[in-house]
Amino acid sequence: MSDPTDLPEGTGAVSPRRRRWRGVLIALLIVAALVATGGIIVGRYMHSLDSAYQKRTTVSLDKGSSDGDRKAGGSGQNILLLGSDKRSAQDAGSEGVSGQRSDAMMLVHIPADGGEAYIVSFPRDLYIDIPGHGKDRINSALAYGGLPLAVTTVENYTKTPIDHVALIDFDGIEGLVDSLGGVDVNVPESFERGGTTFTAGTQHLNGKEALTFSRERKHLSGGDFARNQNQQQLLKAVAMKLISGDTLSSPGKMRDTVTALSPYLTTDDGLTSQAIVKLGLSNRNLRGSDLHFLAAPHGDPATTSGGASVVASDEKGMDALRTALKEDNMEEYAKQIAD
Repeated sequence: MSDPTDLPEGTGAVSPRRRRWRGVLIALLIVAALVATGGIIVGRYMHSLDSAYQKRTTVSLDKGSSDGDRKAGGSGQNILLLGSDKRSAQDAGSEGVSGQRSDAMMLVHIPADGGEAYIVSFPRDLYIDIPGHGKDRINSALAYGGLPLAVTTVENYTKTPIDHVALIDFDGIEGLVDSLGGVDVNVPESFERGGTTFTAGTQHLNGKEALTFSRERKHLSGGDFARNQNQQQLLKAVAMKLISGDTLSSPGKMRDTVTALSPYLTTDDGLTSQAIVKLGLSNRNLRGSDLHFLAAPHGDPATTSGGASVVASDEKGMDALRTALKEDNMEEYAKQIAD
């Protein structure tokens, strides 16, 4: 890789000293909730669940050149999931950006034949081109242009079309996890934060603890990369609880889950209740073992000429991922990178 100091200064780059503790939301919980909600339960209790779901915010996504080309015969579905820090106006102004940044970004690929899901996580500091704003961290796209620009940025980078997008801010974590009665998380590394001790191994977390667990990075040996691993562990735990038999068989629990999630959720206007039902029915047999968590290829940590800490891209590795997404061959891709 070239000398990190050769990287140009990013527009709106944020110094680590100026970052506050911000949440990193579990993005898969959105898909897990939607898939679980989209099964038989929705058919029986559509009215109450639909009323809760309508509390979300919607945005329109324009289809254009960034959508890329689909392989003939279908290439599955791609859903972009974002977790937002939703900073205050004062914080946003001091950092030279507006709105919110995506502190968690995952691309979920559901193959055309269904039955599995591949969840690819992107480092929040990945240094790539943001259309109209030059090179910057990938998480700045949301601040510069909301969900439409975030979608376009990822479509350009992955060279694959995105069918739907969903965003949730971290204020929704506590209510969601608590509505599930807590979750059992595999803690990779012991640490202490906010008066809570997280011990390596399986640990039951309530909503407040889950939020703290997903936000921590400075007390972890791997920093942001270790935090990404923690987020994935929390995602797995939430997904397992959502698709467990007792949750799916309880209309009350599903209603409470959707009610807790919806006020913090923003989706594209195409992700309607009907679309969710269709998605859920086509993936109603999805189980925890069918969820495959992957990390997007990336280079080493680097520093821009302006002193901003970023993560370099890995174009060779990304080309392999781009091909797998385009050809709907993520199963083979996952096997290759695991070898």
